[in-house]
Amino acid sequence: MTLWNGSYPFYPGANACFPFDTTRAVIVTIFLSMLVTFIIILPGIPGRGRLFWFLRWVLGLLMGAVILNVQFSRDWETGWVQANTSYKSFSPVQVNVDVGLHIGLAGVNVTLRGNPVKQINETINYNEHFPWNFGADYDHSYSQGLQKGLPSPILYVAEKFSRQSPCAVHRQYRIAGHYVSLSLWLAFCTWLTSMLLFSMSILLYGGHMLLLTATLILFSLLFFSTMRNTLKCPMQFGPASLRTDYGESFWLALATGLLCLFLGLGIIILNSVQPEKLKLIFSLDKSSEEEMWDKSCLPAEPSCSAQDGIMVPLGELCHGTATKL
Repeated sequence: MTLWNGSYPFYPGANACFPFDTTRAVIVTIFLSMLVTFIIILPGIPGRGRLFWFLRWVLGLLMGAVILNVQFSRDWETGWVQANTSYKSFSPVQVNVDVGLHIGLAGVNVTLRGNPVKQINETINYNEHFPWNFGADYDHSYSQGLQKGLPSPILYVAEKFSRQSPCAVHRQYRIAGHYVSLSLWLAFCTWLTSMLLFSMSILLYGGHMLLLTATLILFSLLFFSTMRNTLKCPMQFGPASLRTDYGESFWLALATGLLCLFLGLGIIILNSVQPEKLKLIFSLDKSSEEEMWDKSCLPAEPSCSAQDGIMVPLGELCHGTATKL
């Protein structure tokens, strides 16, 4: 081992590159395939109900895709800072980098990107994940990062979320992530039930299930908001500090929850005030249903042969015997 710029090279090998998130890609692909299928069969929907039918399924697929996607996203809380900081331990060399923090339900992602990417004869482009979900040991992942020799800014940020950190946020974020994940899985089940009820034309109960979906989503956001705190010890990179705020997944979940709430309330109110308009939106033609019902309830008209078979002369019907008094 030789000296490099006055320090030992504790960070050999190529940079660790974060893999492509295949889970979210699979979810998006499945829902897009379903949407394309509905577009293909759209010309076969008769009359003016075609537009309402298409809008119903687009909104339904959008809500389901968001609920399932935010389960696996890693940007419920995000933060970025640009700073001049040391790249390696025991080295005075400074690099200009962007440090990013992405907090999800299952762990933390720490991003390190150089400005420019090529500095000190290296490519500075890292994105490391430290999990805390069930079956994962955050401290073990952090120890592995130490053994691999990750850059100092990544280890510095990841250390703030360890169990031994004086920030004391590991348990807080871990519990919040578990409760939020459970609420979102329940919301996905109720969303799926509502779609099945709507397809079976059980509109009122479908509206109730959609309202329950909105309640579960909003409760999950409440769990995440109340159980997270501002970090007690700030993450300083010289004069700059890394601060976090709600990320894209949080706002997407909030928008989806409000959409489910408005649609569920709208269906329930229309069902009690103007059920005809609600049936029109769901392509239920009441007049045609009543006509079919009336026809099914009418007795079958006898045929001519049957009528001929039961005709009896009037004289035979009136024939009888009389007794003289």
